[in-house]
Amino acid sequence: MIDVLAVGEILIDFTENGLSGQSNKVFEANPGGAPANVLAALNKHGKKGALVAKVGNDGFGRILLSALNEAGVDSSFVAVDDSSLTTLAFVQTFDGGEREFSFYRDRTADVMLNRSDIPLDAVKDSRIIHFGSVSLSSDPARDAVHYMIEEAFKDGKFISFDPNYRSFLWHDEADAKREVSWGISRSTLLKIADNEIEWLLGTTDYEEGAARLLSDYPDLKGITVTLGGDGSFLMTRKELVKVPTFMEVMPVEKTGAGDTFFGTFLLAVLDNGLSLPEGKDAKLALRRANAAATIITTKKGALKVMPEMKEVEDLMERYPL
Repeated sequence: MIDVLAVGEILIDFTENGLSGQSNKVFEANPGGAPANVLAALNKHGKKGALVAKVGNDGFGRILLSALNEAGVDSSFVAVDDSSLTTLAFVQTFDGGEREFSFYRDRTADVMLNRSDIPLDAVKDSRIIHFGSVSLSSDPARDAVHYMIEEAFKDGKFISFDPNYRSFLWHDEADAKREVSWGISRSTLLKIADNEIEWLLGTTDYEEGAARLLSDYPDLKGITVTLGGDGSFLMTRKELVKVPTFMEVMPVEKTGAGDTFFGTFLLAVLDNGLSLPEGKDAKLALRRANAAATIITTKKGALKVMPEMKEVEDLMERYPL
């Protein structure tokens, strides 16, 4: 049994990392992609994850396959495409860890995922199915992900969704909102950032926005909302649980923070028999997820440098509530 089967993009994040001897910016090739990052975070806690994706038959594709294997993520369902190149992204960083992305993704491998790449037997053999919206921005990947998620939904699977909205990947904002809304409609658990609630619903009252989403989408059981420096909260149909973040830790680069948060939070869902944690268990799950996300912001990249549980526990002990 696979704990989490994720589908979507895997790519190289070329992350800004200092200057060369000629004063040119140096970019480090960090394996990444939100679904892969989520699985790498889970693996640090002993959970079994597998990725459905596509890479090119090139040097970057081989780097990604090797990185997945090193991270303990099952790459059996990652197809290698001879006719397309591996997807690349360049990440420029600014003070406070903020960053700017430039994607090279015109008919690259992750976009070329298609229905024949979807392992329906693995879908049936998985406890949680996870996806995001990047793979919904272009066909044929959009069609492939729709196919996989609809099959999982019909089968009554626990489905988690992270919009991970990147405006520059979409030709039409209305199309993006339709696809994100479809993703939410098929989800059991939604992970969404504060700025994504503002983009989708036009409100900066994030608790009110989360309540609206729970009201509008009957199959949704809970929502985790990340609030940057203000921490995070979990809203279910029973309660609201909110915890602060670790403001004492200064970020270096924030790529993968949301993925690390959600991968760590899903640990609590798996350990709770696919039920959302409640009360003090929910508070612990959020605080642990915040700690893991905080740690990843002190490192370059994400997939290969996911924090160990001891790092997470040490940070929580160092800054108790």
